Amino acid sequence: MDINRRTVIRSATGVAALAAFGTAEGAASTAFAATSASSGSSSASSAYSLEFDATAWSYDATNDVYYQVGKMYVTNPAATDYENLSIYVPGAYLTATANSDGATYTAKANPKGTVGQYSGRTAPIVIPVNTPGYAQQAPATSYSYTSVSQYLEAGLVYVWPGLRGRNSSTSTRSDAAPWGVTDLKAAVRFLQYNRSVLPGSTDDIVLFGMSGGGAQDTVAGTSGDSPLYFPYLRTIGAAMEDAQGRPLSDAVAGVMAWCPITNLQEANLSYEWNMGQFASTSTRASGTWTSAYSADLAKAWPKYLNRLGLRDEHGRRLELTESSSGTYLAGSYHDHLIEVITTSLNNFLSDNTFPYTITTQGGPPGSGQTGTSTTYETVADYIAYLNTNSTWVTYDATTNTATVSGLEGFVNSQKNANKPVGAFDGYSRGQGENSVFAMGLNVPSHFVPLSRDVIKANETKYATYSDWNSDYGVSAYDSDFAKKDSVGKDMVWRGNAYNPLYFLSPAFAGYRQSQVARHWRIRTGIMQGDTANTTEINLQLALLNYGIRDVDFATVWAMAHTMAERTGDATTNFISWVESVVKK
Repeated sequence: MDINRRTVIRSATGVAALAAFGTAEGAASTAFAATSASSGSSSASSAYSLEFDATAWSYDATNDVYYQVGKMYVTNPAATDYENLSIYVPGAYLTATANSDGATYTAKANPKGTVGQYSGRTAPIVIPVNTPGYAQQAPATSYSYTSVSQYLEAGLVYVWPGLRGRNSSTSTRSDAAPWGVTDLKAAVRFLQYNRSVLPGSTDDIVLFGMSGGGAQDTVAGTSGDSPLYFPYLRTIGAAMEDAQGRPLSDAVAGVMAWCPITNLQEANLSYEWNMGQFASTSTRASGTWTSAYSADLAKAWPKYLNRLGLRDEHGRRLELTESSSGTYLAGSYHDHLIEVITTSLNNFLSDNTFPYTITTQGGPPGSGQTGTSTTYETVADYIAYLNTNSTWVTYDATTNTATVSGLEGFVNSQKNANKPVGAFDGYSRGQGENSVFAMGLNVPSHFVPLSRDVIKANETKYATYSDWNSDYGVSAYDSDFAKKDSVGKDMVWRGNAYNPLYFLSPAFAGYRQSQVARHWRIRTGIMQGDTANTTEINLQLALLNYGIRDVDFATVWAMAHTMAERTGDATTNFISWVESVVKK
């Protein structure tokens, strides 16, 4: 029968407004494809089914939306409170009849139903990854149209999975990496398993998120079908093959990442080279062992970077070389970084008119803390502000363009280090990322071999400082690295699984051993002190060098750690980007 009534719409916790699109690319090796095919999708004792229940749809008649909340996406969940998802579908994409209970509907996919430029067959499926600091993502517990309206009105299918994370571990269960991305992959595999009964295109699954969410969707977007995840996926009963025994994939089509806090294996080093070498207070104050540690991390960064063999869009190899002042502030990579900074500033001058008011960010997104606002009457006033402490920007009023002369002036003016030395893998295991890689139940752990190597090479020197503690020594790293998690994998395995460059760079064994998303949109606020400029730059370069042609990248001037956009609204821009790259 036709739908002619409304159901009660329950209030819900809002979901962060984020989004993105594409198709997947990469050479999945025969070896891991065979491994995937040989693994079953469930066990005989499994309590949950991977089959989607097409008789359990609810309907919002006012907004013409079908939805289901709380569907388990694995057969052997470790955390039933997280490993379930909700799906929201424009009404045109389903043909439904009411069930006898008067509350639910039985529906089948309508591939010819249309919303805007999409049909029930072609509509992209978007998945939010709202996991700040690599935290957990709570699943929806009730329905709210407000949370998903923009996406559904644009014709997208919206899937909201719960994901475990840094703060969701219990007294009996560790949810540390790689469980967050493992759950995300399991949710993607669930959609693939049920593609014949669900509307939307599983060839066009898009992940989107900011900060730790942008990081985790970046990891998932680069590690499609990586064998590193198979032991974890099997443990929770993820869909590894379809009903006919054909391998299923967790590769996605596209990734939208705002300020992704990623590339964690190199981040201690890059942070000190990019920003820490210009700081002289707190843990970088003269006479402290951490100031020496900062300098040594900064010196180790160029050696690591040069091994990556990154090239710019013209094929120029990007490297750092020694400089007369500072730590390796010369070479083609340094020049490339200055070009990125200069482009960001000139985009800002092109996009905006003066008088212009800049509001500083008062705290983390969603904190409610307000910043301070300053209005600059003319471009000349703003350039003078940038050059308050030293002249590092020159401006040509005739062309309305600026030139940035060096990294130090930019960092001291716009991008101060706001994290201590050991910004990601803390020397006392005190950083949030140490909990991301907890080994055991809520036990923060060291996870960066590069930092361990710096400590080992210089421990004798550090021990001469009065503030040194032997607990900071190399033995602490070696002890953590020797431990294995509940699946039997050590820290090197887990660190590789969460490192996008492991899959993108020929410097690592994971190169071309996964399927990499073909469509990328990366935005970052250039002022953020949360991570180095090099984080997003290296991700962009590695994607381009890998052969990914569609990488829409921009650093946004005058913005910090937020859903940074040069102009317009982040969600609207995302939806427009999806429309520009999707196959109609």
